[in-house]
Amino acid sequence: MSRSRPGYRDLVLGPGWTEVTALVAAYVIAVAATPAGISGAVLLLPFQVSVLGTPSPAVTPTNLLYNVVATPGALYRYWRQGQTGGRLAPVLIAGTLPGVIAGSVIRVELLPGPRVFALVVAAVLAPLGAWLAFTRPSAAAEQDCPVRLIPVPVLVVLAAAVGCVGGIYGIGGGSVLAPVLIGSGRKPAEVAPAALASTFVTSVAGVITFTILSVHRHGSVAPDWPTGIALGVGGLAGAYTGARIQARLPDVLIRRLVGILVIAIGARYLWSGLS
Repeated sequence: MSRSRPGYRDLVLGPGWTEVTALVAAYVIAVAATPAGISGAVLLLPFQVSVLGTPSPAVTPTNLLYNVVATPGALYRYWRQGQTGGRLAPVLIAGTLPGVIAGSVIRVELLPGPRVFALVVAAVLAPLGAWLAFTRPSAAAEQDCPVRLIPVPVLVVLAAAVGCVGGIYGIGGGSVLAPVLIGSGRKPAEVAPAALASTFVTSVAGVITFTILSVHRHGSVAPDWPTGIALGVGGLAGAYTGARIQARLPDVLIRRLVGILVIAIGARYLWSGLS
């Protein structure tokens, strides 16, 4: 990480306040996002750039580092509640793991700038968020009847594509997979632990890949370790809290909450890309 950037951040937030701000923001975001299986990294990425001043492309592995530190809190709580994601978790991991490694290489070699990223993410997330926020779950899902699920081969391919996007932008595969799976009729209680398990495994792989790439590249490629760890500690506590309260929230409320969050994220990225 360059020396000029931390000085800029200290000027804006004051010495030491970058980590404090990161910890508090990550806690609040993780509490809101975890019940739906979203790690919160997708919300933290624009916050890192605009408030914390994390440079590009280091913002991507820093976000992945947040996932590595934060998601075990939620996974542990879900495990204590008997929620493991069942067979869904290994299917998602099988797709996202190779995808995130490919995405990490693409991010460093081909897409160091943020403009294309912002427009692509907005194009994906805005319609998806609208679908979740303004449509009702199928009657089968509401009545606990069998629903028409995405076939496993299609789900693996989808997870690989999402993993690649997660590797490029550090948003975590679960941030995109969870809304799709909930929208297809799966229960948040099943989706959340599976999506977060996928996010954790792929984020570990992404951080390792970016660290290796940084050895052979100049500039800000490696994670910003102090910021990433501070974000992760806040997210760890927030994710545990969010997982604990999930059982008290109706599925429809979680669906609406995810939809609104996704719309807000998509709008933020669209504004960033156009400006």
